[in-house]
Amino acid sequence: MILLYKFLLYIHILSAIASIGPFFVLIFLVRRIRTAQPVELNAYLITFKSAIRLVKHMGHVLVVSGIFVAYAAGYSWNTSWIVATVLIMASSIVFLARAFSPKLRKFADPASDKADLVRRLTRSVWIYLALLLIMLWLMVAKPHLW
Repeated sequence: MILLYKFLLYIHILSAIASIGPFFVLIFLVRRIRTAQPVELNAYLITFKSAIRLVKHMGHVLVVSGIFVAYAAGYSWNTSWIVATVLIMASSIVFLARAFSPKLRKFADPASDKADLVRRLTRSVWIYLALLLIMLWLMVAKPHLW
């Protein structure tokens, strides 16, 4: 049982890294999008979309492995840091669905303001990264909130 718990914890940690890590790269990618020529822009947008897709799928692994880790460790679902993490996770899922794909699609519209889209995309990356880092802190520190 201890070996299974350690394996699940390992999977959970790896999926957390894969869910958060791409956003540090996207910060720099957005900077390149700002000055990209049309040919480059398409390649950057494809890379951005692929990173978001990776984050989504690793998020699934993260949630499932987190459920098993919490169960194996004997945590109650009423534990404050778990409740806070689930609430932030739910809001981050809604945010992820609305923050990136609609903005990325607007880059194809020649009438759209590229500078405004880049600014909003940058803001979305930072907000989502902050949400992920708050959840990471909750999982690592396991604070007693109430």
